[in-house]
Amino acid sequence: MAHPPETLTLHASAVAIGEAAVLFEGSSGSGKSGLALTLMALGASLVADDRVVLRRSDDLLLASPPQAIAGRIEARGVGILGAAHVMDVPVALIVDLDAPEVKRLPPRRSRSMLGLDIPVLHNIGTAYFAPAIIQYLKGGRHA
Repeated sequence: MAHPPETLTLHASAVAIGEAAVLFEGSSGSGKSGLALTLMALGASLVADDRVVLRRSDDLLLASPPQAIAGRIEARGVGILGAAHVMDVPVALIVDLDAPEVKRLPPRRSRSMLGLDIPVLHNIGTAYFAPAIIQYLKGGRHA
């Protein structure tokens, strides 16, 4: 008898850039939705805001929204906005907004989720963070 896939629901937001998702983690008010909205303005697609359901499928960690909040994102001071969303997007990167990056060229970091190691970036707190995330997912990291 087959076992159901492992799942994990996080207090996080996620967007997709091409076929790769980036997961934003951080405390309430850390900027998860704001960074997601910035990336959406640059062409990313919403996966989920506030809660993200992660599911392992073979060697992939797939991100989807909980059904109750699919297609919605909070814009602080504006309200809950509607947005087209995507599901089952492989997570390629985690951004930890609570951890400030202090190194110019940081070490490679990763976190294990559902038994898979996913690269992690810390919050650089600059205007070019969103474009850097897009380029990271498009071209990878070389150093």
